[in-house]
Order: sequence, then structure tokens, then C-alpha cells
Amino acid sequence: MKIKIAVVGCGRIAEKHFDAIRQYQDHIELVALCDLDKKKLDQHAISLNVDGYSSMADMLHHVEIDVVVICTPSGLHPDQTVLAANHSIHVITEKPMATRWKDGLRMVHACDAAGVHLFVVKQNRKNCTLQLLKRAILEKRFGKIYMVHFNIFWTRSQEYYDSAKWRGTWELDGGAFMNQASHYVDLVDWLIGPVDSIQAMTATQARDIEVEDTGVMNIRWRSGTLGSMSVTMLTYPKNYEGSITIIGEKGTARIGGVAVNEIETWEFEDNMDYDDKIKSASYETTSVYGFGHALYYKNVIDVLQCKEDPETDGREGLKSLEILIAAYLSARDGKTVSLPLEY
Repeated sequence: MKIKIAVVGCGRIAEKHFDAIRQYQDHIELVALCDLDKKKLDQHAISLNVDGYSSMADMLHHVEIDVVVICTPSGLHPDQTVLAANHSIHVITEKPMATRWKDGLRMVHACDAAGVHLFVVKQNRKNCTLQLLKRAILEKRFGKIYMVHFNIFWTRSQEYYDSAKWRGTWELDGGAFMNQASHYVDLVDWLIGPVDSIQAMTATQARDIEVEDTGVMNIRWRSGTLGSMSVTMLTYPKNYEGSITIIGEKGTARIGGVAVNEIETWEFEDNMDYDDKIKSASYETTSVYGFGHALYYKNVIDVLQCKEDPETDGREGLKSLEILIAAYLSARDGKTVSLPLEY
């Protein structure tokens, strides 16, 4: 029996989900769409041959659904997740899972209480380049990791922020860290491990928005590793770089390109058979989204068929949300913020 899935929010990131659903149409059936924009909703409902709803509550009441995919502005994710959980429906939510720490906790607790799964999309983990980097770390090829640095040098014009009232707001969007750099913040814990403390500074240098268009973050991991992240949405004239550099006792690696899609440096004291794959792992792209959504859906399907455990559930999502909130608290108060935020 196919898994019945509905998508809430028909914006540009939803296209990645529609593509993934098509790839797994033997296992997944798209049964409904929801969006407040009637023109956008009707367009997608016709092209995808499914019913469209302007109200998520009405959709959940009238349609038999196993999983809801939430592709709405980030600040709407918590209430929509709780609504789905109250109908005993599993949830896939886009990043970030929420814009506030308490809301992220509320999402996890609601899904726990309802006995449903909460999946948080972290598709960059599926990139071939990052899979090789993760393997090298797990095999301890770096030895002790001394330093890690992330660059996210992209561009978002004023027209981008003006295209929707929610963009660039604290309540519904978050800034360059929370929105655009969210997948890189996810790599902080997934690749290197638990974080001890954060120092951050943010600035709104050029865009007419509530939140930051530029920021820097210093990171101390519990292992003693030191690192940093630099992010800006003011790069001229287009997206320039999304990279991670790791410097260790026995190895140095840098994955760059526009969105960690090119292995630029790969040097280790030892040699492994998969080192020959580094050239083929790199790929050309102008998209910052990568190609991991379909692979992410494979795990969702396997989980719902009781074949695997979730790779990025709600608690995994909380790890990056905690770092983001710590960065904003640090930038606001001008002090180092230690993790965890609460016990």
C-alpha cells in the first residue's frame, strides 16, 4: 500500500519535494496540496492532478493522509506540525524546523505524544562530497581535528526580501544564519560533534529587513576543536561559495563550490581506496539546494515501512536550532553562550 502524502506550501522549495515524490511514485502517492495563494495552488493542483485546499485543517479533515510535508515559512512550522500530530499524521518539515527554541521543543513533544514521526529535512547530508567527508571523520583519518571553518557567501537581493512580507522577519523567517546557512549549521554537530560554546556577531548592512544579512560565529566544540562560520547574503554579483574546511593532525580537506559540491583539497597521511572517488564525487551546480531530497525521502519511506530508523528526526533538528538560537543570543547580548541552552 502506498504512503499517502500531502504538501503544505507550494513555493519554490516544494518543487524539490514534488520531484522526490515522482521518483518514488511506486511507494508514495501525492493526495492533496495546501496553499493560501489561490493562483499558485490551482496551478499546482491542476498540473499534479490532486485536490487543493486553502485551509490545512480542512485538508486534514477531508483527505486520508499518512504524511504531511511542511514547506511554509519557518515560523509557521510549529503550529502546523502540532495540527498534523493531533490528527495522528507523520510530519516532514523543511529547515529550520522553527525560529524559536520553545517552538522546536513543542513540535517534538507533540509528535512524541501522538506517536508519530517528525522528520526534519537535512538533505545536504546526502551530498556525495559530504558523505565522503563524514566517512573520513568516522574513520579518524584527520586524527585530532584542530580547526573547522565554514563560508556561506551568497546573495539575496532586496527584491527577494520584498517578494513576500514574511521574508526577513524574526517571527517567520530568521536571518542569514537561520535561513540560508541553516544546512551548514547542521553540519557543525553532524560532522564534528557536540558544541561547547558560541560567540557571534550579526549585522544588517545593506538590506531593508528586520534580521541580519551578514554574520560571523566562533565555535568551541567539547572536543576542544575551534572553528568559525562566516555568512553573508550580500555577495556581488551572485552566489559565490558554500564551503567547509577541516584542518586536523593527519589530514586537511576543503569542500567548496557554490554549495559544498566540489572537493578542492583532500590530503591525508594514509591512503584509502575511495580516495580515487573524490573527483567523481564533485558535481556542477548553480543550485544551493543540492540533490539530496530524493535520497532523504528514501529514509522516510524505509522508516514508515519499519525498515530503518530516522536519520534526521525532530531531536536531530533541535541540535542545529539550539546552535542558531545560541548565536542570536550571543550577538544580541555580546557574550559567549554555552550549550546546552537548558537541562
